Amino acid sequence: MPGLIGKKIGMTSVFSADGKNVPCTVIEAGPCVVTQVRTVEKDGYAAVQLAYDETTEKHASAPLMGHFKKAGTTPKKKLVEFPADFGKELKLGDVITVADIPVDETPFVDVVGTSKGKGFQGVVHRYGFAGVGGQTHGQHNRLRHPGSMGASSWPSRVLPGMRMGGHMGNERVKVFNLRVIKVIPENNLLVVKGSVPGARGSYVIIEA
Repeated sequence: MPGLIGKKIGMTSVFSADGKNVPCTVIEAGPCVVTQVRTVEKDGYAAVQLAYDETTEKHASAPLMGHFKKAGTTPKKKLVEFPADFGKELKLGDVITVADIPVDETPFVDVVGTSKGKGFQGVVHRYGFAGVGGQTHGQHNRLRHPGSMGASSWPSRVLPGMRMGGHMGNERVKVFNLRVIKVIPENNLLVVKGSVPGARGSYVIIEA
């Protein structure tokens, strides 16, 4: 199974068999509905589009309403395309749940999310600059400023890639090899070890 769409519920901790307290993230994974099946003959590649999270007809565009009607499902908020290696033939309207994750075969998953937005941040917060020290290297007496950004004689400009203040967060982040601690199919819950990018309630993509 290549993946599922889910929603980050929050963090908790569980005790392992040897008594260690393990930090975990709880994810509501699925159920997802197959809304499109792409084939090599028709589209040039094989993939499956999954839809997740209910919405109303009012908040879905007319083209999407036709798309969902063709799949025989209600309007959804999130659509994601996955490689078509689910191990079984899928058709429009099929439902994929967290129970389809083969935990015995794949005890690790990758999780993709959007990190929390931090707005405009300076170099101390964004890159871990020390922010303290003497009044040298162009820093003068402004302790949280980056200091010199290059020579004034040559090349007389700031070179690309210089670490400076700017927009921080709100980026697509992928965390690899998170161990699956527990699967609770009756509640569509997946518990993984460690943290997952994003705020509570944000969408995540689970890749097996």
